[in-house]
Amino acid sequence: MVRIRPARPEDIPALFALVDAYARRGLLLPRSEEEIAATLSDWIVAEAEGRMVGCGSLVWMSPTLVEIRSLAVAEDYQGNGAGGAIVQALVRRARAAGARVVFALTRAVPFFERLGFAVTERERFPEKVWRDCVRCPLRERCDEVAVVYAFPEDEAGAEGQQRNPESRNPT
Repeated sequence: MVRIRPARPEDIPALFALVDAYARRGLLLPRSEEEIAATLSDWIVAEAEGRMVGCGSLVWMSPTLVEIRSLAVAEDYQGNGAGGAIVQALVRRARAAGARVVFALTRAVPFFERLGFAVTERERFPEKVWRDCVRCPLRERCDEVAVVYAFPEDEAGAEGQQRNPESRNPT
C-alpha cells in the first residue's frame, strides 16, 4: 500500500538520491539538496513498506499555471501505482491552491494520458523554457513531450482550457 504525504526535512537526502539517480541517466534535471530544501513545501513523497519509493514536486509558473516535475519512482517499485498516486496528489494540491492548468514535460506520455492529461505544444509554456530548459544539456535536441491537465470549468473556473474528454479525472 502506497501512502502519499508532504515531504519533511529529514527526507531531503532520500529525495536528492532518488532524483539524482534519474538525473545521472539524463531522465530528470538535477536538483541539489539546497534546491530541494528551499522548495521542500512543494514536494510530496510516496512511502511503502517503511521507505520512500517515490517523489514529485510542483513548480508555479504563474498564479494559475503549475508544472509537475522531478517525478521519480524507485526502480524496484515501479508498476505498483506510486507514480500515479503522486501525480493525482499533486493535481489535487494544485487545484486546491488555485491552479487552472497543470502541465509536465515527459517521455512517459501514455502514463500521463491515463491520468487525464493531453498532449499539447511545448511552446505553450514559455515560462518553463526560460526557467529550466535553458540550463538543460538536451535543450537543442529535447525529446520530451508537453502534457497538460486543465480542470473542468466548474471545478477551477478555467475558461477556454481544454481537457482530454476521453480521460478520467485524477481527483
